[in-house]
Amino acid sequence: MDLLLILTYAAICVVIFKVFRVPLNKWTVPTAVLGGVVLIGALIMLMNYNHPYSERARKYELTTPIIPSVSGRVVSVEARPNALLEKGDVLFRMDPTPYQAVVDSLEAQLKSARMDLDRATQLAQRGAGPKRDQDLAQARYDDLTSQMIAAQYNLDETIVRAPTRGYVSQVFLRPGMRAVSLPLRPSMVFVHQEADLFTGWFRQNSLLRLEQGDEAEVAFDGIPGQVFRGEVEIVVPILAEGQLQPSGTLAIDVAPPGRIPVAVRITDPAFDKYRQQLPGGAYGQMALYSDHFHHVAIMRKILLRMSAWMNYVFPFH
Repeated sequence: MDLLLILTYAAICVVIFKVFRVPLNKWTVPTAVLGGVVLIGALIMLMNYNHPYSERARKYELTTPIIPSVSGRVVSVEARPNALLEKGDVLFRMDPTPYQAVVDSLEAQLKSARMDLDRATQLAQRGAGPKRDQDLAQARYDDLTSQMIAAQYNLDETIVRAPTRGYVSQVFLRPGMRAVSLPLRPSMVFVHQEADLFTGWFRQNSLLRLEQGDEAEVAFDGIPGQVFRGEVEIVVPILAEGQLQPSGTLAIDVAPPGRIPVAVRITDPAFDKYRQQLPGGAYGQMALYSDHFHHVAIMRKILLRMSAWMNYVFPFH
């Protein structure tokens, strides 16, 4: 974008020299160059600091790795690639035979334990049997009931369902494969159909000019010539380089200075018709406009739009 500003100034200088027939000599040319350095340098410093720009903006999607609670052989896969699913829709089914066998066995044991409990209770009420036999029968029945709840839960978990409204983009799971809970190996990745996340990664130089509620604009490489309005939702208060985790080694600083993630909500109604076409991970540019030196923001807006039009031009391979 700085290059675009320099080229614009150079074009203005050429027009002035041609239209007004300014002679090219040792005074006019150095004056134009020096004036450009001072003018453009001051404008770029004011613009970059007060109205930061990031060439690294991206659309993110929330995803959940689907890891079944139980292990088993897959017998059917209902999920289809990129087909919208509602919460609770079946993703795939595993062979329930071993888990059904446990449930059937516990059901039979529960019936027997229930009969023993009823018999011990009747004998205790009539005084023909010790209270201890009733307590033991009750404890056995309660224990089997707890086992039955766990067994029924495992049986139900052989049917893996969608956690929320969304879709599975890539379905590589096939009947006959084995889905396992441990080690934690996802069988598929579920994409949540929620609000889009648009995040720009800004240099730390403009940290004091990043505030929630500021005006923002986003231009996507996949939508050439278009710039969409929005506002800053949150400036994430921590970077990946700033986290510490317990380990057997002392912390050392080996990472380069990271960029500050800023989440933006696009409010432009014109974006609605592109929202579904823009895939997760789409790349773009983002500009934020603070209340400081607001008259300089017009330059940033013009440069962002010039950059958006440049997206029509791409290298051919």
